[in-house]
Amino acid sequence: MSTARTENPVIMGLSSQNGQLRGPVKPSGGPGGGGTQTQQQMNQLKNTNTINNGTQQQAQSMTTTIKPGDDWKKTLKLPPKDLRIKTSDVTSTKGNEFEDYCLKRELLMGIFEMGWEKPSPIQEESIPIALSGRDILARAKNGTGKSGAYLIPLLERLDLKKDNIQAMVIVPTRELALQVSQICIQVSKHMGGAKVMATTGGTNLRDDIMRLDDTVHVVIATPGRILDLIKKGVAKVDHVQMIVLDEADKLLSQDFVQIMEDIILTLPKNRQILLYSATFPLSVQKFMNSHLQKPYEINLMEELTLKGVTQYYAYVTERQKVHCLNTLFSRVSNGLQLL
Repeated sequence: MSTARTENPVIMGLSSQNGQLRGPVKPSGGPGGGGTQTQQQMNQLKNTNTINNGTQQQAQSMTTTIKPGDDWKKTLKLPPKDLRIKTSDVTSTKGNEFEDYCLKRELLMGIFEMGWEKPSPIQEESIPIALSGRDILARAKNGTGKSGAYLIPLLERLDLKKDNIQAMVIVPTRELALQVSQICIQVSKHMGGAKVMATTGGTNLRDDIMRLDDTVHVVIATPGRILDLIKKGVAKVDHVQMIVLDEADKLLSQDFVQIMEDIILTLPKNRQILLYSATFPLSVQKFMNSHLQKPYEINLMEELTLKGVTQYYAYVTERQKVHCLNTLFSRVSNGLQLL
């Protein structure tokens, strides 16, 4: 595999405002989120009281400790250390390091510059199995590092000497497609020519056709749009070695299940399938039985809600809703509630 380095990743089908990185929502520092990314993250952290004294100098010092022998890490533009309180959803790990998975150094550089210091539980379970080429059926909550769990092995297995589509990530919404593609771009930015394309419904089909005329290694898409491009013969998927279904319970709902079946039928028979889902309805089980080959099953969930989040509901009539909302807002004022 190619390990040449470049300063910036190749971005296809994304504007400077698309996507969402970890932490507060903010615009990227230009195509690929390059040169000014660290400064913007510091400013965001100051504005949200993540670093209470708000000084840029102290923010820069709160970065991952560099161990002896890791001289290459000194060149990284590490973000300020994440000081947010973490629950056992992301802290109950086995103590593994990203270096333990024998990843390319260029990929490790992107991982650390994302601020990912150590693998989360879902990443510890998924990464080594995905690297082995085995199918995965994983149950994990949003917000636990799920995107990294499949993007890291996906990027590690790319052969950048080839100019065809090698991996696809299918997601149910445009917003998630843009978010995942931006993360993929940031993590792969040191890999040297990894080309990522986001394509979703509601955008100009002609633009997608023109982009696919060039080299694309990873496609992140919503189901209807990528199937349309496949049927038109524009997206050539005969060399796809991995397909990821993120939020598989939604992708295999009645709205999308036939589209997903049609997509799978266009792929090589030896492709690897990774399914990530918060719930396992009957549709997911049927899809697994039909298309996954001896999948490795991961279940890190005891309940759907993230730990540390308390949920309440109020049963009221239609005319009482506004009064109920006003009462809740007046009683709960810590800024952390979502109605």
